[in-house]
Amino acid sequence: MRITGTAVSLNVADPAVSAEFVTTHFGFAEQMAADGFVSLGHPEAGINLIYLRTGLSTFKPERAAGAAGDGLLVVFVVADIDTEYARLRAEGAPIVTPIETEEWGERYFQTTDANGIIYQLVQWV
Repeated sequence: MRITGTAVSLNVADPAVSAEFVTTHFGFAEQMAADGFVSLGHPEAGINLIYLRTGLSTFKPERAAGAAGDGLLVVFVVADIDTEYARLRAEGAPIVTPIETEEWGERYFQTTDANGIIYQLVQWV
């Protein structure tokens, strides 16, 4: 198998709100959009984030078209967690979990967008 790209698709109440959050705070750029749909790419991350409005009739399978985010984390590995933490706080991004370090070497914090999607930034130490 040859995989040529990777994307994560999330159902949210307002796709534009989540798209604005990741473009403002994480450097993603809109690649395409339509009513109820926004696809974003990042020049370095190698992943696309797609936001679909909850209940969009074109979502398949229909049984999975409910709200997203329960138990889901969008995780970005970064080189300098302390710098990113200070930057996001200065930008006014809501921090829902301050920096913590797990015993296995994961140093992380979490922020959230207005749709409730949690973004976790991680540095391995």
